[in-house]
Amino acid sequence: MFKLTKETKKCLIEIYKNKNISLEGNILKLIDVDGEEDAEFNEYIKNAITLDKDVRRKRLDITKQIQSQNKQLLAAQKENEKLMTELKSALDEAKDAKLEAEKLRDAAVEDLDTLQKRTQFELIGLIVKSALYVIIGVGLITTGLYIFAMTNHYDTKILESSWSNMFGILLTNSFSIIGTIMGVKYATDNSKKTENK
Repeated sequence: MFKLTKETKKCLIEIYKNKNISLEGNILKLIDVDGEEDAEFNEYIKNAITLDKDVRRKRLDITKQIQSQNKQLLAAQKENEKLMTELKSALDEAKDAKLEAEKLRDAAVEDLDTLQKRTQFELIGLIVKSALYVIIGVGLITTGLYIFAMTNHYDTKILESSWSNMFGILLTNSFSIIGTIMGVKYATDNSKKTENK
């Protein structure tokens, strides 16, 4: 403990009155006021101790409030990090699902294209077979009639020209059918290539 001089006491009291600044902190515990005859200085020290306690209590309240807010902020930050992780995971899953859907769509389009081509080839094959059967059938019937007329000594002049005309027409029609089928096939192949580009 230490005692202050009268001038120091007077100076401290003046500073308090003029600027509302007093001593604070642990230094107040070291000033000896027991047996002090200066009532004004004793009052100053009591007021300074009371003010110091109030300031310390306010600081402690503010510190507690800041600590509480920091805890809340840390909890909110952890929650935000958790939500961001979940959001990123959900976005990754959505991206994966989209890629899978695109793969499935591409596979379905490819399967449909393959099925259409197979159906077209089967249809073309059926048309060609039918046309060939008709051509061969008409050719065989006409040839049979011509041979029958020749062997039975009928007049074959009219049948001769009909037979040659019939073969010409059948041959022309068979090439026309095959050409049309090949043209349709070529056109559909080119249109699909254009769509893919």
